[in-house]
Amino acid sequence: MPEISRFFGISIKMYFDDHPPPHFHAEYGEYIAVVEIHTLVVIGGTLPPRVLGLVIEWAAQHRGKLLTLWELAAQHQPLHKLPPLE
Repeated sequence: MPEISRFFGISIKMYFDDHPPPHFHAEYGEYIAVVEIHTLVVIGGTLPPRVLGLVIEWAAQHRGKLLTLWELAAQHQPLHKLPPLE
């Protein structure tokens, strides 16, 4: 699963050929959450509230690019990195 961004100890990843809906995985220590890209709602797992807020803020800034990466991953194409949250 390629890492597409990393910031504040949070790793954002996408699987190739993953199941719908379009989503990404956020990992922070022992916590893992799956976030749906269109709605930015957690559809699986959990993150501490502060970390979840950072992930959602980052995803809102990159929603269009995340959807593009989702399409590339569905086609087994190379994924590029997205800038971290600043």
